[in-house]
Amino acid sequence: MDNIKISIILPVFNEEDYIKATLDSIINQDFDDFEVIVVDDGSGDRTLDIVKETFENSDINNQIIHQKNKGVSAARNKGISLARGEYIVFVDGDDYILTNHLKELYNPQYDFSLSQMVKKENDNITDPHIYDVDEITTKEFIKQELEMKIPFNFVQLSYKLDIIKKYNLKFREDVSYGEDTDFALRALSYGDSIKISNEITYYYLQHQESLINTSKLKRFDYIPVLEDLADFFKRQNQNDLAELIQTSRIPRAIFGNMNFFFYHNYDYDDVIQKMKELDLFDKLSKFKGDKKFALKIKLFLLNPKLYYIMWKKFKNSI
Repeated sequence: MDNIKISIILPVFNEEDYIKATLDSIINQDFDDFEVIVVDDGSGDRTLDIVKETFENSDINNQIIHQKNKGVSAARNKGISLARGEYIVFVDGDDYILTNHLKELYNPQYDFSLSQMVKKENDNITDPHIYDVDEITTKEFIKQELEMKIPFNFVQLSYKLDIIKKYNLKFREDVSYGEDTDFALRALSYGDSIKISNEITYYYLQHQESLINTSKLKRFDYIPVLEDLADFFKRQNQNDLAELIQTSRIPRAIFGNMNFFFYHNYDYDDVIQKMKELDLFDKLSKFKGDKKFALKIKLFLLNPKLYYIMWKKFKNSI
């Protein structure tokens, strides 16, 4: 097939309980001329067998790669290297997409397109962010993400492959948290505008094991990633974006992850010690913006232990 419009990159690792539903949702797309690149990252269960069996009974153009376990970033990067479409789209092996996902994301007059994603845990589904415009500049979108005015996940986007290849953009393989947002924001900085769809087309499934896998103090490792991203924007002479990272995105990431650990009953002393090791108290103090959020940070910095006690008592009310 020469006319491939979209390459779907699907990294998988021990997804035998979910991968069939994911593949079925891809195969049933109301869209022509796409390929699926499955990169099995060293699965030890039946994931790879299920992938092969599913495509044996399908005429969807596909590439199936099996590699030793290197992590999801390496799997995605392998997929990028093999992609032949005009655009690339990412799907995770335990999520699913609706039949119109690719149709909403293919807009050849734009560098990027975005559709809505919701998170689903059992019968609970989050509300999507609804835009009042049908397109947005990449600069404005990046600003809104850095100010955390919009919920965003990198799987919501289609990316023009020419941009990814021209600037040799890859997922960082040296980190395990935040590498996806880092990739998306760097890619967006090389484009002009994003086509917006308010259609919900992507379902991000949350399972207990996936929550456990992300419930580690390594979530704080996202801060150095953001600092590297700030340096990237400085080199692009976009100092306003670099400043937003330092005064908005980093403090919000610190505070949000700290409260995440408190909510999941992490030991207070362990959390505080990790924050001290990474000099996060000073970085937290640099916040500029919403007065209510600034007050929360100020209260915490004045007396972290008291804040923790009050937070545990009243949860998100403070």
